[in-house]
Amino acid sequence: MNSFETDLRRAVLSIRFIIAVALQLGILLFEGQGSQLYKMSIPLVCTLPYAGGWLDEYKSGFVKLSLIRGSMRGYILGKFLACIIAGGGAEALAARLYVTVKAEDIPWDYGGTFLTAALWAAAAAVLAALSDSKYLAYGGAFVVCYFLVIICERYWPWLYCLYPYEWLELKHTWPFGSAGVAVLLSGLILTLALWYYIILKGRIEHG
Repeated sequence: MNSFETDLRRAVLSIRFIIAVALQLGILLFEGQGSQLYKMSIPLVCTLPYAGGWLDEYKSGFVKLSLIRGSMRGYILGKFLACIIAGGGAEALAARLYVTVKAEDIPWDYGGTFLTAALWAAAAAVLAALSDSKYLAYGGAFVVCYFLVIICERYWPWLYCLYPYEWLELKHTWPFGSAGVAVLLSGLILTLALWYYIILKGRIEHG
């Protein structure tokens, strides 16, 4: 089993993943899809499954053992992919369960939900690697999201492409519609992946 498969199992087949799905499902059932609580909870809940995965291994010294069995590139990318898949998957699964429980024809862009959560999970992983702090692993993405919400609502409403709520419910005209949002989010995730790789490579080589 390679590094990515191992990380994905740890991320998805974990109590933290179950807690994330259950927590988000509860918020949806009690507050609804369009509620402020739901939209602001995404950057928090999506970090629970695996945003701090690398940090745990780094502090325990398990990183060196893992690198003996595989390449550094595979190790780092495995951590990153597992983080975004688990974070995005938890949010998309919670949304799907919510629609199923409600037994209503509720329109939902599961792909958009997945990519939005994957982006915040990636941001949390980068912040955790950069700061060596679990607080930023689980709260950093929320702070960034809240900052963007304030900036876009109060000061730069024209900058709707960086408004987190816009990614979930398109209220403006985008090139290619929802596909345009997907391209933007995918580009941001790839940028964060590059940062993550550079940061972790430096930490491992000099740590």
